[in-house]
Amino acid sequence: MDFGFSDEQRHFQETVRRFATRRLAARYAPDDRRGALDERTLSEMASLGLTGIAIDERYGGQSAGAVTTGIAAEEVAGADFNAAYLLLIPMLVAEVIGAAGSEDQRARMLPPIADGSILPCFCLTEPEHGSDAARLSMRAERVGDEDEADDLRPGGEGWRLSGEKTSISLGMAAQTAVVFARTSEGGARGVSAFYVDLDERYVQRSAFRDLGSRAIGRAAIHFDGLPVPGESLIGGEGEGFIRCMQSFEFSRAIIGLMCLACAGAALEEALAYARERQAFGRPIGANQGVAFPLAEAATLLRGARWVCYEALWRRDAGLPHRVEASMAKWWAPKVAVDAAHQALLTLGHSGYSEELPAGQRVRDLIGLEIGDGTAQIAKLVLARELLGRAYAP
Repeated sequence: MDFGFSDEQRHFQETVRRFATRRLAARYAPDDRRGALDERTLSEMASLGLTGIAIDERYGGQSAGAVTTGIAAEEVAGADFNAAYLLLIPMLVAEVIGAAGSEDQRARMLPPIADGSILPCFCLTEPEHGSDAARLSMRAERVGDEDEADDLRPGGEGWRLSGEKTSISLGMAAQTAVVFARTSEGGARGVSAFYVDLDERYVQRSAFRDLGSRAIGRAAIHFDGLPVPGESLIGGEGEGFIRCMQSFEFSRAIIGLMCLACAGAALEEALAYARERQAFGRPIGANQGVAFPLAEAATLLRGARWVCYEALWRRDAGLPHRVEASMAKWWAPKVAVDAAHQALLTLGHSGYSEELPAGQRVRDLIGLEIGDGTAQIAKLVLARELLGRAYAP
């Protein structure tokens, strides 16, 4: 059993860490205050290959394996948690296109994502359908060449998308989106996936005022009959939800590592403070009440990290990894929030100040206890895998 990275992966890890430390870390707090990611971050991450890390090199990506993608997500998130969304969301969108799209679609859609010239978002959640995404109500209505052919190119045949998506990460900045919409009745099998341009003539966006991760521009997006040509349908009609669920098995382990890396940075600051801060004539770390909670946090972060990497290793090996990905999704964000909170408490009154990033880390991490599937949904998936669907909730 090998718990180490290859020499190539270690070199890559060091490269990304240097980049993240030198370029991204200093932007973490200012971006939060401004409510938007620094405009340089996307192009700089793209120049390092991070926006296309998991995209096939035939389409301008890096063809990195799942474990290597996890390494990149860790190193970016440890320096700037919100910048890691510029790796996560393009990866999730590209996963759907790469798995379900035709060769022509992959060749046309993936290179601009890989090189960072296009920032996409992932439109699944609706105001009334978050966890119960299979019942989403946004409609894709088929239209023919009699319906404003110039809008629908070529030949005027395609679809019109109508409805609202909500809680869309990068929703305020994205130029394109994978959108899941109902093309027929029948629950999950009536949902199709489309890759679309967010044409402002037919799309209205509303920004959220969020507790954390303010820089990622979470948004509600309303589609008012957005015309979509037929070649924008990804996979077959009615295959959208299935493709979406398969993609989540990858992204949930990546999300886990993002959270753990952010909490790990908070823990390192708390450990340093516990060595330096003196009280009653000795370092505060010499007190069990300070040291033991930090030791517990370090243990839980380590354990959750290897659950995430096991899921990614199994993916690289072509093995089932739904169980491990579900474990990663509910456990890692919880462990991370708890560890970051404990780090803030260790820092005391200075940790409660916005002069340090401790509070921002807690605020940001809480968002991924909800996003991409709540703990309850992850446990439901896990229970059905462990017990069998007939014996589980």
